[in-house]
Amino acid sequence: MTAFAHLLTPADARAAFAKAYTPRPLGTERIGLLEAFGRVLAEEVRAGSDLPAFDRSTVDGYAVRVEDTSEASTGAPVPLAVVGEVLMGHPATLPLAGGQAIRIPTGGALPPGADAVVMQEHTVRQDGMVYVERPASPGENIVHRGEDLRAGDVVLRPGRRLQPQDVGLLAGVGRVEVEVFVRPRVAVIVTGDELLPPGQAASGAQIYDMNTYTLAGLIEASGGRPVPCGIVGDNVQLVIERARSAHRRADAVILAGGSAVGERDVVTDAIAALGDPGIVVHGIAIRPGKPTILAVAKGKPVFGLPGNVVSAMVVYDQFVRPVVEALAGLSGAPRAGSTVRARLARALHAAQREDHVRVALEERQGVLWATPVPGGSAIMTSMVRADGILVVPIGAALAEGSEVEVRLIGA
Repeated sequence: MTAFAHLLTPADARAAFAKAYTPRPLGTERIGLLEAFGRVLAEEVRAGSDLPAFDRSTVDGYAVRVEDTSEASTGAPVPLAVVGEVLMGHPATLPLAGGQAIRIPTGGALPPGADAVVMQEHTVRQDGMVYVERPASPGENIVHRGEDLRAGDVVLRPGRRLQPQDVGLLAGVGRVEVEVFVRPRVAVIVTGDELLPPGQAASGAQIYDMNTYTLAGLIEASGGRPVPCGIVGDNVQLVIERARSAHRRADAVILAGGSAVGERDVVTDAIAALGDPGIVVHGIAIRPGKPTILAVAKGKPVFGLPGNVVSAMVVYDQFVRPVVEALAGLSGAPRAGSTVRARLARALHAAQREDHVRVALEERQGVLWATPVPGGSAIMTSMVRADGILVVPIGAALAEGSEVEVRLIGA
C-alpha cells in the first residue's frame, strides 16, 4: 500500500479526476409511462396537437354570452333560457343564441357562441330558466384551445429527471412510452472486520453496516441503480476479488472504508489492482473525508470513500454524485431551491481543509439562521438532525451573523 503524500484541494482533485475520466450516458431504452417516474429523459418531446384540444369550462355552471349578463346583479338577476346541456366527452354542437344558457360541467366543451361560463354558485335555476346574479367577463372560467400547449411546442427536453407532473403531461399529449437514459449500475462494497449486517446479533466491538444502505439511497437519488456487494473483511486478497467482481458487473464502483493510511487499510491496493490508469487522487483537503480515493480502472470510475458514514456522505455528494448524475444523463444547473441563504449562528473557521459543516436551520423573526450541529464524522445523528451543509473554504473565517449559503440535504 502506498500512502498519499500530500492533500489536494477539492478543486484540484476535481480537475485531476476530470483529466482522467469524463462520464457520459450509457445508452437509452424505451419504457412505459408508469415506469418513467424518476428516470432521465433522453429525447425531446413535442406536442402532436393542441392541449387542450378544444375550449372547455373550468367550473360547473352555465355557458353564456357575456353581453347577456352585463346588467346582472344579486338584486336583479338576469333570466336566461336553459336550452341544453353539455355532456362530458361529447362535442358541444348546440349553438348558443341571445338570451340563452347551456348547462356545462367542469371540463365540458364550450358551445358555439358562448364566450364565458358562470359558476352555478352565482345562479338560481327555476322552471327551465337560470337566473344569473352577476355579470360575466370575456373568457371567464374558460381554458382555451392550445392554452397549455400548441401543436409542435416543446413539452420536455432531454436531461430532465421526470417528476410526476412531467409524466402526467406526457400522458396529456398522448404518449404511452418515452425514451430514457439507462440507469448506471453503481456497486457498493463495504470493508472492515468489525462490520456486520443489520439483523445479526452483535458481539464485542462489532458495529452494524450503515454505509451500504446510506450509499444505496444516495445512488438512487442521483439517478443510479445501487448494486450492494456486501461486507468484506480487512483482507487484501478478499477485497481485490470482491472489487474485481463488482467492477465486471457495474458501471462504477464504490469501496467504503479502508482508504486511510493504516496497517489494515487494504482498499488502496484493491483499487490499484483493478486496472489502468488506476488511482488519480488519494487524499483531499476536505473535512470530513480526507482519505478519499478517486480512480479510473479500464474506463470505469472507482471511488474509495472513508468508512465513517458522515464522511462517506459528504464525499459522495462532492465527488461521486456528479459522476453518477452524468452517467444517468442528467444535465443542467442544480435544481432551484437546492440552496438557501441564512445567517450564521456561530463563528466558523477552516484552517487547512475545506470544512463541510452540518447545520440546522431555524427561522427567527423572519430571518433564517444556520446553527452548526455538533458531532464528528462517525455521528450519524448529526446528519439526521441537520437540514443542510455549509462549506467553509480553506483558510476562511466566517463571523457570527454573516450571510452564508446552505445546500439543503436531499435537495
